[in-house]
Amino acid sequence: MVFQRRRCGVLKHRVFQSKMADSKKKLNVAMIGHGFIARAHANAFHQVQRFFPIAYDLNLSVICGRNRPKLDAMASQWGWQEVATDWQEVVDRSDIQILDIAVPNVLHAPIAIAAAQAGKIIWCEKPLAMSLNEAEAMAETVKQVPNLVWFNYRRVPAVAFAKQLIEEGRLGDIFHYRAWYLNQSGNDPSKAAGWRYTRAEAGSGATGDLLSHAVDLALHLNGEISELCATTHTFAPGRDVDDAAMLMVRFANGSVGTLEVSRYGVGCRNRNAFEINGSKGMIRFDLENMNRLEFFDATQAPNLQASRNLLVTGPDHPYSGNFWKPGHEIGYEHTFIATLGDFLQSLERGQRFRPNFDDGVAVHRILDAVEKSTQARAWIKIGDAG
Repeated sequence: MVFQRRRCGVLKHRVFQSKMADSKKKLNVAMIGHGFIARAHANAFHQVQRFFPIAYDLNLSVICGRNRPKLDAMASQWGWQEVATDWQEVVDRSDIQILDIAVPNVLHAPIAIAAAQAGKIIWCEKPLAMSLNEAEAMAETVKQVPNLVWFNYRRVPAVAFAKQLIEEGRLGDIFHYRAWYLNQSGNDPSKAAGWRYTRAEAGSGATGDLLSHAVDLALHLNGEISELCATTHTFAPGRDVDDAAMLMVRFANGSVGTLEVSRYGVGCRNRNAFEINGSKGMIRFDLENMNRLEFFDATQAPNLQASRNLLVTGPDHPYSGNFWKPGHEIGYEHTFIATLGDFLQSLERGQRFRPNFDDGVAVHRILDAVEKSTQARAWIKIGDAG
């Protein structure tokens, strides 16, 4: 009898879930790609409805890629209903509403442009394109369809809280912006290099892979960059993309900054960090301790001034209330869930989401200026880089 009661309870629960799903608009998703980042996306597709009140039911219809065994494994693990090896056929399907692009950079433009022409909602990994010209062409083509670029670190609760403090004036006038994105992913040339280490497939090295994230956060938190002076460097013999880059920048708000990225940052696993100094205070963040934000309040009496290491997990902090109770920390995967949750809520309200393809173009303007500055060994005004 106990077994029967439990079974009945499960049945009722499934019926309830089915009715809830029927009340939401179904959106069929196709994802092109099956690597590391595709797993992060797929997890978000499954989890977003559990943490955000959204009006849509995401249906994982088809996953597409070049490696059939990996495709089959991804489909089995993440619940994709079909597998495909021709992205053009997937784009042409009338039953697909959303196209998620998680492939090497060289394929971003052709897939995104074809998807936009087919009227799909488009989600695309960063960097948006292989070049500024390509990014601008993509942004122009997708204007009429909802679109997203996966600059997921904007949705780290501590980063969102940092932006809130800046907008509230808690830092006052900004003087300095410093950022680093360091890891050690490329420091062993004896290991087989993937597509991210070839210009033909990636377009660039650490600049596209790491600097794109650092630049997006800089623009998001501190506004437009007006000019820069940069240098890039390749450590690995024979490698045709950059391993590291260093930038000096001037912002439109009058502040100055430095940005440094490297795949040879030995000792740093994923150090995406920034520090901002203003007339009233300072904030400092490091992704390797992503639930914390350091805050210094210079408006307090001198004998009370000290850095405060804030645990950004409370219900009054951005996004944290969507997840767990105070003190229960979140991880990398939640940044994708929060990004997707915001996008789907924006879609329901008919609002334009950010970061979008225009934000991707803004990042590419800086990456383009970095390349020009490195070649010219000179300061480059943004807008004059081309």
